[in-house]
Amino acid sequence: MTKTPIIDKDNILSILLQRPPVVLIDTMLHHDKTTTVTSFGVREDNIFVQNGVLREPGLIENIAQTAAARLGYIAYLLNKDLALGYIGAIKKLKFHRLPPVSSELETEIKITNQVFNVTIAKATIVSNGQTIATCEMKIFIIE
Repeated sequence: MTKTPIIDKDNILSILLQRPPVVLIDTMLHHDKTTTVTSFGVREDNIFVQNGVLREPGLIENIAQTAAARLGYIAYLLNKDLALGYIGAIKKLKFHRLPPVSSELETEIKITNQVFNVTIAKATIVSNGQTIATCEMKIFIIE
């Protein structure tokens, strides 16, 4: 069953500050108070693809951009400008496998804590029903 995105590939740049060639999400599939889910198709021409697989920095950037898409979507809903965010820390990072070209990734972040301009989220990347990466990420937001 194909999920209908709430932000499609043609509009994803409207909620992101990143620009090609460093865009690592294609669509936003879900967003609620604590959870955001994006999708991304791994392509051969991606700058993080090496030897036919998406490397670790690309997976980390995919997670960070899912968090950025969450902020961008909230800004869009509130009719505000996009906020700039920085990765403050990554904990419990685990790569189970690297996804090959043509893989479809689904990345979920769940907000576990938010105090002022600091957000802590747990992230999971899944491909073909298998978890390929997980971490906890601390993100600082510049308003």
